[in-house]
Amino acid sequence: MSAGRHRRHDHSHDHSHAHVPAGSMMPGDFRAKLWIAFSLTATIVIAQAAGSLITGSLALLTDTVHAIVDASGLLVALIAATLMRKPADSRRTWGFRRVEVIAALGQAALLIVVGTYAAVEGIRRLFEPPEIRGNELLIFGIIGLVANFVAILVLSSSRSANFNMRAAFLEVLNDALGSLGVIVAAIIISITGFQQADAIAGLFIAALIVPRAIRLLRETLAVLMEFSPKGLDLDAVRAHILALDHVVAVHDLHATTVATGLPTLTAHIVVNDECFTDGHATQILSDIKQCVAEHFDVAIHHSTFQIETANITAGEDGAAIHN
Repeated sequence: MSAGRHRRHDHSHDHSHAHVPAGSMMPGDFRAKLWIAFSLTATIVIAQAAGSLITGSLALLTDTVHAIVDASGLLVALIAATLMRKPADSRRTWGFRRVEVIAALGQAALLIVVGTYAAVEGIRRLFEPPEIRGNELLIFGIIGLVANFVAILVLSSSRSANFNMRAAFLEVLNDALGSLGVIVAAIIISITGFQQADAIAGLFIAALIVPRAIRLLRETLAVLMEFSPKGLDLDAVRAHILALDHVVAVHDLHATTVATGLPTLTAHIVVNDECFTDGHATQILSDIKQCVAEHFDVAIHHSTFQIETANITAGEDGAAIHN
């Protein structure tokens, strides 16, 4: 009897992330690109801040505030990219991988604040347009667009690497579109004298900022709330595991995302009692690991499974076989 319990203990758990090479845990190094983008954006802030004072333009002022948020966001992204490369230890078992999610969340929140301000002020200026100096506005708009275009080229190849790089790229892209709006407004004001063009450009910038920021906010919150990874159907995962021979039930099935490219999954797998004496438990464990790693669009290489019998499940507090 004791030998049977010993064998059962041997096969009751698996931590498949222990078999993943350590190098696969290390995110890419994008610090050089972030440094370049931050330097360019900081230059834009200085130039556009001076320009907004000289011209009195809402569009340029909004773009300046946006550039300040961009610069701070890129600095946060740079810090996050540095922290993400710190190795895991016994206290921080995932290292600082989730810093990228927190950084992206902060940037998204700041962008929403800026976009809301631009919308409110833009509507007010539609009815009370101030006098805007179009020629000077055009010069500062061009400066911002050129610098942002260079930053876009630097970041574009890495924009899908993780939440952190995606947030950084979106900020620079939105700021470039904002600079384009400033240029268009400057040309219209210079040619026609239509002062409301500045307010319309400010509203255009707000329309660019807010939807993308809200989408990024929702995605980062989903990670922090430990929702299932995007693109992974847990009902399908459960169905595939249940379809394996000797599997009686699956419960406590959970999937979360630690950081970009790092989904995790845990589950209790109920099998027939004889599986612990005839060797099937080991094969079942191997089959489940292969299933979640290869079958689905979201490959799960960091998984933990507990193989147990119905008697063990019945003894667990709050256990529900079909949960």
